[in-house]
Amino acid sequence: MAAEPPPAPSPAAPEPLVAVEGLSFYRGSRPVFDSLDMTMAKGEITAVLGPSGVGKTTLLKLIGGELRPDGGRVRVGGEDVHRLSRSRLYALRKRMGVLFQAGALFTDLDVFDNVAFPLREHTRLAEETIRDVVLLKLEAVGLRNARRLWPRELSGGMARRVALARAIALDPEIILYDEPLAGQDPISAGVLTALIRQLNDALGLTSIVVTHDVEEISAIADRMHVLSGGRCIATGAPAKIHASAESSVRQFMRGLPDGPVPFHFPGPPIAEDLLGAAPGGPSTAARA
Repeated sequence: MAAEPPPAPSPAAPEPLVAVEGLSFYRGSRPVFDSLDMTMAKGEITAVLGPSGVGKTTLLKLIGGELRPDGGRVRVGGEDVHRLSRSRLYALRKRMGVLFQAGALFTDLDVFDNVAFPLREHTRLAEETIRDVVLLKLEAVGLRNARRLWPRELSGGMARRVALARAIALDPEIILYDEPLAGQDPISAGVLTALIRQLNDALGLTSIVVTHDVEEISAIADRMHVLSGGRCIATGAPAKIHASAESSVRQFMRGLPDGPVPFHFPGPPIAEDLLGAAPGGPSTAARA
């Protein structure tokens, strides 16, 4: 009887390009992160989700070295971001593209010059080469023929796409997206979502997307991290996160109005206010 072939080896886990290890960060005395751990794999789209105020944008600033942690570390490509010299941090940042929440286009530059800005600032390319690069980046986001429009002439979705073209102008390894779908109509959100996936795959990027848009990001993310209470409370593929039985995860993913994040602001019950105290005055319990 012929021997059965050995089982095929399981595929190796993607290599983490960004690793957050035991990260702590405070705003005054308030902890934003408390021993936060997570990884973002090379070549993947990682979504960072969570309620407002949980620190998602702060996390992007820590990854980029704009803020310093109170404890733990952030490693990008094996380098401890917050131990780098100024020159090495500057070099690391050139490997990152950032799509800011509001786009942050320069209002006194047209579309072409907005996208050309990082090329003129950080390279010594000839203007002819810069022109070709800018046109290619704008073509990638569908706006080559809008290159001479001004930011005030763009719709919100178009402005976000121009900002994305600028973010990829220097061919970064990593793109940090801060709420890329905020304020977008369904068509614009769909276009941006498709672009994030297409550019990530075509350019071999690693994308980290902070967003509240559960439905759109679930369609393109390889992995999700859900933040709550200063920690990562769930990690996995979108299907795993959507199937989670953890109450905080379920409330956020399903948009439930009440749960671990309560509908009512904490305080005494209404009966105490209505029956036990004059309007604006102390309660019965407080007077006792």
